[in-house]
Amino acid sequence: MDLLNSTQMQAGYTMGMEPSGRELLVVVVKGTFTIPQHGEEAKLAEEQIPLIEADTCTGEAGFSAPIYEADYAPIKAKCDVLLLGSAYAPQGEPAHKVQVGIKLGDFSKTLIVTGARQWTDKGKIDPNSCEEFTVMPFSYDNAYGGLDNFHTDESKHSAYMPNPIGKGFYLRQGDKPLEGIPVPQTEDPKQAITKLGEDYQAMALGSIGRGWAERIQYAGTYDQDWIDNCAPFLPADFNPAYYQFAPEDQQIPYPIGGEEVILINLTPAGRTEFKLPKIAMPVVFFPTKGEQHKTEAVLDTIVIEADKGVFSMTWRTHIPLKKNIFEIQQVLVGKMSNGWWRARKQGKTYHPTLAHLAKANKIAKMEEES
Repeated sequence: MDLLNSTQMQAGYTMGMEPSGRELLVVVVKGTFTIPQHGEEAKLAEEQIPLIEADTCTGEAGFSAPIYEADYAPIKAKCDVLLLGSAYAPQGEPAHKVQVGIKLGDFSKTLIVTGARQWTDKGKIDPNSCEEFTVMPFSYDNAYGGLDNFHTDESKHSAYMPNPIGKGFYLRQGDKPLEGIPVPQTEDPKQAITKLGEDYQAMALGSIGRGWAERIQYAGTYDQDWIDNCAPFLPADFNPAYYQFAPEDQQIPYPIGGEEVILINLTPAGRTEFKLPKIAMPVVFFPTKGEQHKTEAVLDTIVIEADKGVFSMTWRTHIPLKKNIFEIQQVLVGKMSNGWWRARKQGKTYHPTLAHLAKANKIAKMEEES
């Protein structure tokens, strides 16, 4: 199959599958833009972030925070909004804690980021231990959660499944000393972390792991009946909501472009404002037999990398297949000129200029002579 990409962005395709077993041809387009300053328009970055082929984490997979997830989900019913970055103290003055926030259209979320701190011997936050900072990276690595594997009896070990790679989760069984137990460095502005043993919300702005509590509930049932009667297909109770890798409160209706983005204390400027570019993303499928199928890809992933000064927008569409991928001869991503469409209709090769035609003729002549 031939993929024609007329955009200046990255494009790719893959095979997806519905729980019914029907295969899908999935097309993904991703553009990287610079975060503009002073109300300017966002423009395509010179260096385009490639489509992600496999999940990546801050450290060992399964034991650290997800950074990027593979871009080839078959379908997403909502748009994931993610932010990777750091908290910046206002005016660059050292602070013990900083409130950061993001707003995109009608969506907004805030959290508190603190310096490193310690527990008291009574299991409370020592207010005098919090260190000052001017820039503090944050992710689910330093959010509330993690493992309680401190007890000598392994049967009493436990994990905080909404964020099993975080810190601060501790059931405090017995009278073990608190030395070495880490303290979370992010918290909900409405619920400060004050002592061990309480149930807090893990606060970050990145993606959540595939096996964490919020997502695993949608993965379906993989029991003996699935092994005997369904494998390797998805179980009947699989829910496509599993493909959303942002927390539920960071999932929004598909943006159309033009939405205002506001970042608070997530850049050295303190407050950064810009608008999402408004870009139509047509995708046309040309089958081997039959009429072409026109679709409009939807914007279903936005990743803001504030420290790097860029953000990416990812569009997605798909077409069901009757048998296999060979049903589709060609896929066009983006727009082509009227001349290209006329040449294709006539079964001819399109040359945008005489120079292109001359070069093609020269190559053809060299091939004949060789």
